[in-house]
Amino acid sequence: MRSPGLNVTSLTLEGLAQLSDHRWLFFFLFLAAYLFVLFSDSLVVYVICSQRNLHRPMFVFVAAVLLNSLAASAAVYPKLLSDLASGRHFAQVSHAACLCQAFAVYSLGGSSFMLLAAMAFDRYLSICRPLRYAALVSPAAVAALLLLCWLLPAVMVCGATLLAGRLPLCRWRLSRVYCDIYSFVSLSCGGGAAMLSEAYGMLCAAAIVFLPAAFVLFSYGRILSICLRRSRAFSSKALHTCLPHLLVFVNYSVSAAAELLHRRLQAGGGSAASILTSVLVVVVPTVFNPVVYGLKMKEVLRHVRRLLSCRRAG
Repeated sequence: MRSPGLNVTSLTLEGLAQLSDHRWLFFFLFLAAYLFVLFSDSLVVYVICSQRNLHRPMFVFVAAVLLNSLAASAAVYPKLLSDLASGRHFAQVSHAACLCQAFAVYSLGGSSFMLLAAMAFDRYLSICRPLRYAALVSPAAVAALLLLCWLLPAVMVCGATLLAGRLPLCRWRLSRVYCDIYSFVSLSCGGGAAMLSEAYGMLCAAAIVFLPAAFVLFSYGRILSICLRRSRAFSSKALHTCLPHLLVFVNYSVSAAAELLHRRLQAGGGSAASILTSVLVVVVPTVFNPVVYGLKMKEVLRHVRRLLSCRRAG
């Protein structure tokens, strides 16, 4: 007979125990990463917002990706830093707070792939349909795309969060340092509710991760085929504008693959490698994005240098 579940009001995150031997080293590394993300993302977004010549769809999407990255960082870094500084080998988090963090992590993660798909669509139209670009990528169309990129993942992940929140839990100890929806399924007593939650989770992943990723690959494949038939100068310019987006896409894809690897590792227990993988899934993309967009996009880099040089001179 299957257990009806426990009346779990809080969960214990035991991942800190794997980091305890070098707790302060990790604390300062994550603090430096978070401060870098706050400064660099805010700087690039400010430059894009303040410079009229950057008020173009491509840069609007860049700003959206960085704002999304800032929100994802705020969902993980402060709690992680607080837990590391506490000196405890585990963190206690309420059931509701854990669900909220899980919703934020998954929703913003899905929005990242949706935004990258929107950027790929923008580059595809710009390079492959230049005569229709201005008509198709209007300010209203850009606003609608941004709304879709944030609302669709939020709505779908909200459904997954509600299903996970209703699962009867037979355990309350979790070998992680932050919450995610899959964790609730792994702690549940199983049964039809858990299977439904897993099936809906796969549907969400297909809609907001795998389909956008496939669209990105298709779009850049079409761009590459066009470039191969054009002049070298045209191909070089087109590929240069696409390179930052491709680097960020690869970064997110590797992080998503690392999350799947982490689940495999977690199935055999919470090893140090498993815990570090779960943290790096969040840390690497947030740190990598502003570096790529700040250094690889000449228009942004030029304004960033000018702004920093003016502040030093002042």
